Amino acid sequence: MQTQNPIWALTLARLREFTRQPEALFWVYFFPVLMVLVLGVAFRNKPQETIAIDVLQNDFSESVTSHLEESKTFKITVVDEQESKQRLRTGKTLLLITANDASLQSIDYQFDPARPGSTMARNDVDQTLQRAAGREDVIATTNVEFQEPGGRYVDFLVPGLLAMGLMGGGLWGVGFAIVDMRIRKVLKRFMATPMKRTHFLIAMMCSRLVFMWPQIIILLVFSYFVFGVQIYGNWLSIALIILLGAIQFAGIGLLVASRAKTLETVSGLMNLVMLPMWTLCGIFFSYENFPEIFHPFIRWLPLTPIIDALRALMNEGRSITTLWFELGVMAVWAVVPFFVALLIFRWND
Repeated sequence: MQTQNPIWALTLARLREFTRQPEALFWVYFFPVLMVLVLGVAFRNKPQETIAIDVLQNDFSESVTSHLEESKTFKITVVDEQESKQRLRTGKTLLLITANDASLQSIDYQFDPARPGSTMARNDVDQTLQRAAGREDVIATTNVEFQEPGGRYVDFLVPGLLAMGLMGGGLWGVGFAIVDMRIRKVLKRFMATPMKRTHFLIAMMCSRLVFMWPQIIILLVFSYFVFGVQIYGNWLSIALIILLGAIQFAGIGLLVASRAKTLETVSGLMNLVMLPMWTLCGIFFSYENFPEIFHPFIRWLPLTPIIDALRALMNEGRSITTLWFELGVMAVWAVVPFFVALLIFRWND
């Protein structure tokens, strides 16, 4: 009778176990899609927003509103003195304008400089009224709307969410499952079989790789049909980066779970590993917003090279041969955690 390959048998067992957990299917396959939907709608390309401003009602208010109404930028409300203070205090308006004469020779602006957008609203209104009073610009300017392919926020967001899914799937899908097996004494039972330890750890990583591809495909297809997200790079290069990313986070998941004995412990360790990468590595905004002194450290975190490589390939259409630094960092994180986990893994508890 032909003996089944042990790695294949262990991988198949893990696949069957995973598919019997509906909550795991939700978090792996549908939560990233939900994130793309919510953030894509929230930060979609929208028409130019209007600026809410108030004009104090007096004998000269009409002369101000007549000039400002010519611009589509402002949403103007004429209010009395009591209402104007209430609206400023509650943030319903950014700016209160008081005209002191009909010829616009004296105007008062009342606003809170600490409120976001209020100073910009004051400058936009003042520029409009100054031009209406006869001021001429000495420099000719032209506004050019930027609409380059891959330049929208949702295009920036999707590679970050892909990488975040790889991180969460590797850490929780591998690490959490191993600790659960340790608690249920499944690992001790495996040790009573002729199973090699490397076969078990490789099978755990392989099972994660199988689950990963439907997750990636669902997210990319959804992003394409709902938000029109295009892929400008080589598909094989993107697949290689995804594969390396899945391997490295599966290895990190093994390392995190190698000594943990309780679900509380492994949950704390998972959050300790993931929280810095959620906030620093550029999932939702560029890590270059942080002080430059932190950039070298951030670039060596496991998640950063995946995000940078995916954005370079997907949004810029760059060649993978320009990403040697990212590939090198990913290779280190793919190899070192696995072998360290193999050395310190706790089997008999």
